[in-house]
Amino acid sequence: MSHKAGFVNIIGNPNVGKSTLMNAFVGERLSIITSKAQTTRHRILGIVNGEDFQVVLSDTPGIIKPAYELQASMMDFVKSAFEDADVLLYLVELGEKELKDEAFFTKIRSAKIPVLLLINKIDKGNEELLEASLDLWTEKVPNAEVFAISALENFGVQEVFTRIIDLLPVSPAFYPKDQLTDKPERFFVNEIIREKILLHYKKEIPYAVEIDCEEFFEEEEIIRMRAVIMVERDSQKGIIIGHKGSALKRVGVEARKDLEAFFGKQVHLELYVKVNKNWRSNDKQLRRFGYNQK
Repeated sequence: MSHKAGFVNIIGNPNVGKSTLMNAFVGERLSIITSKAQTTRHRILGIVNGEDFQVVLSDTPGIIKPAYELQASMMDFVKSAFEDADVLLYLVELGEKELKDEAFFTKIRSAKIPVLLLINKIDKGNEELLEASLDLWTEKVPNAEVFAISALENFGVQEVFTRIIDLLPVSPAFYPKDQLTDKPERFFVNEIIREKILLHYKKEIPYAVEIDCEEFFEEEEIIRMRAVIMVERDSQKGIIIGHKGSALKRVGVEARKDLEAFFGKQVHLELYVKVNKNWRSNDKQLRRFGYNQK
């Protein structure tokens, strides 16, 4: 029996459900999900293994026009997704009519690899809207196979996954068969804490934040973690901490619960807040946090 393996990269506008789809494929919560745009900042690999296949999925940041250096780095992750894909998944939301960057859209239409165009969130609309959307995207991206899905409700996801395996090249596995992702444990600590900040803080605050897990010690019964929440200004530090530390405590309690579920073990989490001025526009700081890897 021949073994298939390849890279399957998910791209699309912000908030169309890329992370939800990735997690549905993998069966694990690797990518954080919130209703805010730019929740995903990095390119995150999720690996699905079968006896005769290995699908290396890649969740990427939503396509935007960059306003500062961090966003430019995020779009570099999207560009790299075109370069190594064996299959491209272009995810759109039901009712959506265009990609936010024409250059990326041109790349999709001229792609030499298989493109699956997935109309997501079909549970939010009606049959008439879906038919109109199917017609629109079939015409706009004639090189794509079009599927209607609901990643959240897991509708149509297995059909897409089966088609992905059909399209993969014959190849040995790229990663060990027991590996789930390419990211280290500390990365997921950072992401889970950042998710709580995205959920509980408004306006600019979540976008000015980066998390750095400085300590991660695993003992037999417990994992001890210490993480720093970086902000750009003193005023943001005060908002993150809140009155008598109440806001920061809520983040810590909720993050600890999710971390315990993720690692399957008791967690002790210490959180601190530090000001790291203008880190989003500082090339050295961006490299430190895993951006600007060119």
